[in-house]
Amino acid sequence: MTSPTPQHLEPEVWRAREAAHEARADALTAGWRERKQRGESHAIEDFLFTYYPTRPARLRRWHPGVGVTLTLPDDVGTDLPERAAWRWYRLDGGGLSVDVAAFLADREDTVRYVRDLLARTAARPANVGCFGLHEWAMVYRERGTRHALPLRLGPEGTDAVVDSHPVRCSHFDAFRFFTPEAVGLNKLQPTRASQPELEQPGCLHANMDLLKWAEKLGPVVPGELLLDCFALARDVRTLDMQASPYDVSAYDLPPVAIETPAGKAEYSERQRGFAERAGELRERLVAACDAALGSTTLPSHRPTSAERTPS
Repeated sequence: MTSPTPQHLEPEVWRAREAAHEARADALTAGWRERKQRGESHAIEDFLFTYYPTRPARLRRWHPGVGVTLTLPDDVGTDLPERAAWRWYRLDGGGLSVDVAAFLADREDTVRYVRDLLARTAARPANVGCFGLHEWAMVYRERGTRHALPLRLGPEGTDAVVDSHPVRCSHFDAFRFFTPEAVGLNKLQPTRASQPELEQPGCLHANMDLLKWAEKLGPVVPGELLLDCFALARDVRTLDMQASPYDVSAYDLPPVAIETPAGKAEYSERQRGFAERAGELRERLVAACDAALGSTTLPSHRPTSAERTPS
């Protein structure tokens, strides 16, 4: 691996990117923040904030990525930007950049695991024949539900759909929520250990998980990429619930009735579209990992209080 070509961004450039990022993040999280203030919930959109969990403040924090120095004005004095105190940042020569060596000292195993998982997933063909039955298997032969929504076909109708379709879920974090009666119906028996061998790019949950991996990679992921992963996850989650056994009409969403030929066709078509979007993001995340791992020779430097004032 080679180190990324160093870049220097002038204050007016990186401040504009930072402001645009913050505005986009605020727009993406507005619904969640407003509902929190009112004490309300949303069975579809809240998933991204309660399951992963994502935080608006974390999404709002813009990072330039590896190999980019944010130049400071000559007259900055001691009035440094807030990010000068952020974890895994360094001040050197009048500019701020991600302290890659410090980050890898804390998270190198994570970076290598994520890089391997994403690259291996990307190398496989997309399987678009599961029809979202994972959500159905999570309520199979149970009279309770995981979400505060009614079942579109009722309990018996839901069970009948599962009984009449092959279940082939490859995603461990979906499979682990299957009811006991549904576990044995799955053609695969994924485990955490087998995750790198089984994940495939057509899986809705594997593509939503790009948000999780982007967050775990912290400052080595450019802010724009993080928000692209969030936007994809939000769109994927909508299909995930439209194709689920739940009645989502309360949210003005039509069902994707995967028990019908038309529903199956719609699900597969949209699944392919998400696989294509996710493929581009997965490639960018792998590149971010490579940029970090290729920078392992960079010295870790934590400036003293005297060094924090550029000459």
